[in-house]
Amino acid sequence: MKKWITGAVTVAVLAASSAMCAAEENIIRLATTTSTYNSGLLDKLLPEFEKIHKVKVQVIAVGTGKALRMGQAGDVDVVMTHAPKSEKKFVASGYGVNPRSVMYNDFVIVGPKADPANIKGKESVTSALEGISDKNATFISRGDDSGTHKKELSLWAETAKGKLFTNYKEVGQGMGKVLQMADELEAYTITDRGTWLAYKSRMQLILLVEGDTRLFNPYQIIQINPEKHNGVNSIGAKALSDWFVSKVGQEMINDFRINNEALFYGSANADVANN
Repeated sequence: MKKWITGAVTVAVLAASSAMCAAEENIIRLATTTSTYNSGLLDKLLPEFEKIHKVKVQVIAVGTGKALRMGQAGDVDVVMTHAPKSEKKFVASGYGVNPRSVMYNDFVIVGPKADPANIKGKESVTSALEGISDKNATFISRGDDSGTHKKELSLWAETAKGKLFTNYKEVGQGMGKVLQMADELEAYTITDRGTWLAYKSRMQLILLVEGDTRLFNPYQIIQINPEKHNGVNSIGAKALSDWFVSKVGQEMINDFRINNEALFYGSANADVANN
């Protein structure tokens, strides 16, 4: 009798374990930037992928720095971020595999209509930032180690004085919240164009500076190295990565629009990720 009970318990445990594994294989954990989430892009793309592959993608929208740390810890299966230098280090350290260029847009500077720093239309982002600093105008920084924050810091580093002025404010918030705060305070900020297009109809802010090549903003998708973390859903991660760079995925990215304006441009067939 004891042997029969022991055998039955063992079978039940194995069955439960198998069911759990099967459930986990039907879930793909994606850590990505707030820009891909706030823009509405993932709400458009992921249902199509989930329907085809009969899986569920759990999206964790955080700054790029946190997304990569989650990948390093094995807390997610795949990351999609926009900070080339950090991504290169992430892959070189063995935490990520198969980095692939997915899409790009650009960063822009937005601010109040009054434009007290007089930066509207400036072709040089460095000149624009120096104008904000010299005027001691209010500038809202994400301050959250996101890809946008990393880009912003690199741009301030190219200016004469950097961000050493009293009205520079780091708030530790995502892009949508930062735009809302900048709008309320009549302040300047740097944002990715996708989030700006998604939010601008609700804002009094206006777009002031764009077009400098230094504002280029590439996105990559990177699978987490299964050799580092045995529990990673590597099959699901690869399927998601493959889909984003597929013809269908790229066409959906290119076709995604708000008020007839494109937010992102597919780059799977272009070598833009390290620009």
